Amino acid sequence: MAIYLPGTAEEEQVTLDELTPREIVTELDKYVVGQKEAKRAVAIALRNRMRRQKLAPEMAEEVMPKNILMIGPTGVGKTEIARRLAKLANSPFLKVEASKFTEVGYVGRDVESMIRDLVEIAIEMVREEKLEDVADKAELNAEERLLDILLPPATPRSGDNGAPNSNASNGGVVIDAEAHPVDSSSRTREKLRQQLREGKLDDRTVEIETRERNYPSFEIISNQGVEEMDVNLKDMLPNLFGQRTKKRKMKVNEAFEYLIQEEEQRLIDMEQVTRTAIDKVENSGIIFLDEIDKIAGRESGHGPDVSREGVQRDILPIVEGTTINTRYGMVRTDHILFVAAGAFHVSKPSDLIPELQGRFPIRVELHSLTMEDFVRILTEPKSSLTRQYIALLETEGVKLEFTPDALDEIARFAFRVNEGTENIGARRLHTIMERVLDEISFEAPERKGQPFTVDAAYVQKMLAEIVKDQDLSRYIL
Repeated sequence: MAIYLPGTAEEEQVTLDELTPREIVTELDKYVVGQKEAKRAVAIALRNRMRRQKLAPEMAEEVMPKNILMIGPTGVGKTEIARRLAKLANSPFLKVEASKFTEVGYVGRDVESMIRDLVEIAIEMVREEKLEDVADKAELNAEERLLDILLPPATPRSGDNGAPNSNASNGGVVIDAEAHPVDSSSRTREKLRQQLREGKLDDRTVEIETRERNYPSFEIISNQGVEEMDVNLKDMLPNLFGQRTKKRKMKVNEAFEYLIQEEEQRLIDMEQVTRTAIDKVENSGIIFLDEIDKIAGRESGHGPDVSREGVQRDILPIVEGTTINTRYGMVRTDHILFVAAGAFHVSKPSDLIPELQGRFPIRVELHSLTMEDFVRILTEPKSSLTRQYIALLETEGVKLEFTPDALDEIARFAFRVNEGTENIGARRLHTIMERVLDEISFEAPERKGQPFTVDAAYVQKMLAEIVKDQDLSRYIL
């Protein structure tokens, strides 16, 4: 269950080294209600990762990550715990469904693609960090380039008789009374700079040179698959691709943004970014393998089940530790943390092949949400569902308010529907809230300036008939 809390200016940034397992759990408590055992397990795994980084290289190489298997129904916080953990650790994070790999050769994907995707995420992360470092310099450079376009630099003037002025020789250095045009140009440039910064030139049109980005596309088929043969033709043939430019007319503010981006790309050393990103993946990457229960089970000899054990055997070497070839170089998976999750309604963890079971030594069970948990989910987070709807309707001038008994009633209905139909955890609150606020959301523009209170009686009125009819509730709620 995703419960997002926006960061605030007054929150203090705590370095990862300072976070104890207890403090990590406290941080996770801000986003996910309950599930103490799962939070403890991931907190210990994260702390162990920090401890490993302080070891001598020989010992650190031997310490393997303690992969985690989360067992629990949908909508109880499995994905959110892993995602928030990665955000807390500033680690590259990838969520992938294990069932994506069940039909390789038809519509499925090569299991190694998860590592390639993780590398791409890490490169984008490191690139964003580097962008922050060069942002100010890129903006200044872009400003100078734009001023050169708006006011081209002064060129040596010709003499009165049409011949070049002798004073303007020596590379255009003016050494006599002709210096005042240069001073005038400098003053004009500073005035233009001030106007540019104040936004007074935004609507003026300028012509700038932009790089052509249309490269011919080639599909290379090999026994390794198209994904692995992702060749950057621009780098291989620099004289053929990437050198063409064309002039485009655009507004000054658009041109400024374009030039900033160009300068940022020029200032960032992509080779260093790639090296840092691969190091991040190898030492702090986290992969969340969802729906692992969908590939549990032995061969049954017919239907889609045939590929299940094969997928497990494909995933096994990556979890055990192997080297994957990516377009950015070789990546070792030995120290990537794998967090697997599944409901295990039909199958059970022991249905996984023994080798894969042994690679997930930490197992935690997440519990179904209670009525009290639903109330907490509705009220505790800063961006809870109730606060979201209050903010949405406030844009229409409607002051929405929920009474405490209304929240209890919404939680009770969500719990009852989960019990009576399919249990989808906290996601049920979204469907319930939409149904409760259906009328007011529709009529909000006509109720401008009017307060509206949702109480227990109103919740019962909107939901009673649907919940009473079990067949209807299956489709609507």
